Amino acid sequence: MDRTIPIEEQKKKRRRRLMTWGGGAIVVFAALIVGAVSLQPSVARQSIAFSTVDVGVLEISINAGGTVAPAYEEIINSPIDSRIVEVYKKVGDSVQAGQPLLKLDLQTARTDYDKLLDEEQMRQHKMQQLEINNQTKLKDLAMQIRVSEMKLNRMAVELRNERFLDSLGAGTTDKVREVELNYEVSRLEYEQLRQQYENERRVMEAEEQVQALDLSIFRKGVAEMRRTLEEAQVFAPRAGVLTFLNDQIGVRVAKGEQLATVADLTRFQVKASIADSYVDRVVQGAKAVVKSGDAMWTGVVNHVVPTSKDGNIDFTVQLDTVGDATLRSGLKTDVHVVYGVKDRVRRIPNDTYYLGAGKYELFVQTGDNTLERREVELGESNWDYVEVLSGLQEGDRVVVSDMNAYKNNKELRLK
Repeated sequence: MDRTIPIEEQKKKRRRRLMTWGGGAIVVFAALIVGAVSLQPSVARQSIAFSTVDVGVLEISINAGGTVAPAYEEIINSPIDSRIVEVYKKVGDSVQAGQPLLKLDLQTARTDYDKLLDEEQMRQHKMQQLEINNQTKLKDLAMQIRVSEMKLNRMAVELRNERFLDSLGAGTTDKVREVELNYEVSRLEYEQLRQQYENERRVMEAEEQVQALDLSIFRKGVAEMRRTLEEAQVFAPRAGVLTFLNDQIGVRVAKGEQLATVADLTRFQVKASIADSYVDRVVQGAKAVVKSGDAMWTGVVNHVVPTSKDGNIDFTVQLDTVGDATLRSGLKTDVHVVYGVKDRVRRIPNDTYYLGAGKYELFVQTGDNTLERREVELGESNWDYVEVLSGLQEGDRVVVSDMNAYKNNKELRLK
C-alpha cells in the first residue's frame, strides 16, 4: 500500500537535485573559461624587451654609414724609377721622424745627376764666353767710333779752312763743295757707328739675359734632381705607425708608385657618405655620434665634399677620442649627425623596430599579464631615442622587440 511522502522530504530531494545540476554547470563554465584562456596566444615575458615612454630632450639626427680612418697619414711615393735594395722596417712598427724605412738603388740616378752637374758647368762656361765675346765686340765698335769721331773733327777743320780761303779769293767753290761732301760722309759714318754700337749693345744684353735665364732654369732642374736623390733615401716623414710598406727586395718600382704609409693611430676620423637629399643637414661643425656595436664616440663634422657622386655626398667626422684601443682603421660604423633639438618630447628608446618616421603597430602592456596591439605614430629620432607623436602616453610600457610573428594578433598573454 502506497504512502504519501512528506512535503519536507520532497523539498530536500528538490534542493539536492538543484545543487547537483548547479555544481555541474559551474564545473562546465570553469572548464570553458580555462579552455578559452589556454587557447589565447601568449608570449614568454623573458623573451621580449620592454621600454617605458618618458618625456625629455631629443637631439634630432640623421644616420649615415662610415669607415674609421687615421686622422693623419702620409703616403710616400717613389720619386724615381728604381728598385728596392734594402728594407729596414715592417708593417705595424712605430717610427720616429727621420728614421730610414727602405733603400732604393740610386746608381743610375746619381750618374744622371753627375751628368747634369757637368752640363751645368759647361753652360756656365758658355755664358762666360758669350760675355767676353760681347765685351770684345763692343770695345771694337767703341774704338771705331772714336776713330770716326777724330776723322770727323779733322774734316771739320779742313772745311773751315777751305771756307776761309774761299772768302779771301785764294780757294775755289768746287774745292769747298768737295770738302763739305767729305765732311757729310764722315758725319754719317760716325752716326752709323754710334747707332750700330747701341743696337749691338741691346742685342748682346738680350742674348745674355736669355742665356742667363736658360742657365737659371737648368740649375733649377739640377736642384730638383738633387732633391729627388735626397727623397729617394726613404725616411719616415713624421712620428707614427707604419701601416703599409713595399718590402719586396729587388722588385722594380715606377716613379710615383707607393712605397710606404705612415699614420698617426692616436687620433682618428670617420669617412662617411649619405644621400645628397640631406646635404642641408650635414654642415661643417655639426655634432656627430659614431657607433659600432656597443661602443660610441663623439666628434664634429670637419669637412663636407661640395659635389655629389652617384647621388651621395661624402663628409668626414673628426673624433674627440684620443688613444682609444677599440678604434682601428677600416672599422665600419654608424654615423649620426645632429641637426636639431626638441624639448619636452615623448620618447622611447631606439631599436631595430624603428625604420623611419611613420605609423607602427606596437604592443603595449595593459595589465599585469596582457599586451594590446596599438597603432603608434613615430617621428624624428637619434641614436638613443625615437619621438612619439601619438598612440602612447608617458609611463606606457611598450614592447621594442621584434614582434612580426604576432602581427595578426590584437592581444597577447604574458606567461
